[in-house]
Order: sequence, then structure tokens, then C-alpha cells
Amino acid sequence: MSDKTPWPEVIELLRPATGETVYMVLTATLLAVVGGLPLGVMLHLTSPAGLNPNPPAHRVLGVVVDVVRSVPFVVLLVVLASFTRFLVGTAIGSTAVIVPLTVGAIPFFARLTANALREVDTTLVEAAITTGASRLRIVWTVLLGEARAALVGAVGVTAVTLIGYAAMAGAIGGGGLGTTAIQDGYQGYDDRILYSSVILLGALAWGMQLITDFAAKIVDRRRVVTSA
Repeated sequence: MSDKTPWPEVIELLRPATGETVYMVLTATLLAVVGGLPLGVMLHLTSPAGLNPNPPAHRVLGVVVDVVRSVPFVVLLVVLASFTRFLVGTAIGSTAVIVPLTVGAIPFFARLTANALREVDTTLVEAAITTGASRLRIVWTVLLGEARAALVGAVGVTAVTLIGYAAMAGAIGGGGLGTTAIQDGYQGYDDRILYSSVILLGALAWGMQLITDFAAKIVDRRRVVTSA
């Protein structure tokens, strides 16, 4: 019976599974930021309120971002199976899951980035333009600089979302706590493993959100001090 499963064995099973989940989420989050940040900047720059308005390009980028972002992650896992196998040699396991996680997270983070940049005070951008600052400097110093707290928060939202996605990947042997919860917990009729996995997933999401919220407050405070 599940209520008689030795706790030491449960802990030994959950420890590597937790490590796999953290590995998948952190790697995919980093790749999402690397790919999504420039895409989000381009979305904002080509928008009607951007530094380089380009309606056709903005519509194309917006459609690509929204279409990929709207695809359910489970579907994305299946659709990208061949591509994942080509890249890493297999479509299952924690490393393989990073591929669809990243593909799904890049447009997600890009949209969050564009929304954060849209909230930057336009008078600051106009002031930078009047001083003759280059476009690159305006993007780096004004747009990204002023939006850095929101961007850190966006990283947190992305990471928490990816924890849920990584757990879904457990349904097809993606590794981590998702696989442990489904295969060893639910299918193995082991309540201790099942509920412990769920609690750990919740704790990871809470911890990630707590860390990024704290980091966002720090960078926002630094911005205020610098401005003063």
C-alpha cells in the first residue's frame, strides 16, 4: 500500500527528480530570455508607438508569437518530437524536454517583454532622442533600463509557467517530478510519491516567484536611487 512506502525510499526517488526539474526549468528559462528578449524588443520597436514603426513586420511578428504561444504544450511536445530527436538524439528525458520548453517559452517571454517596454514613459524616450542618443543606446539605457524590474518579473512568470510545462512533460516520460508523480505515484498507486511530487512542484514555483519578486524589488530600488 502507498501509505506504507518507506519515506527514505520516497526521498531517494524525489531528490534526482527534483534536480531534473530544476535543470529543465532553469535551462529553458535562460534560453527563453536569450531568444525572447530580442524578439520582444523587435515587437515593441516595430509597433506604432515604437522607435521604428513598421506595421507589416509588427503584424508578422505578432502573429508568429501569438500562434506559437497559443499551442498547448502537450501538442508542442508531439509536434516537435522529430526536431527534438534530431537535436539531442532522443525525444524523451529531461534534456529532450528542454527543446519544446524553450520553443514554447520564447514567444511567451517575448510578449511579456513587449508589454513591459510599452509601459516605459514615452517622455523619457523622447528626451533621449532630443539628446541625439543612438537607437541602440535608447533601447539599452532607456527602454530596457527603465523596464528592468518588469523584465525580472517576467522572468519569474516564465519560470513558474515552465515548471507547470515540465510537469506536463512527465506524461510522455519527460523526466523530473512530472514523470515521478505520474509513473511512480499515480500509476504505481503510491500516494506518498504522488503528493510529495505535487508539493515539491508547488514549492519550486513558490520559491522561484519569491526569488524573482525579490530581485525585481532590488533592481527597481537601484533604478530609483540612480535616478535620484
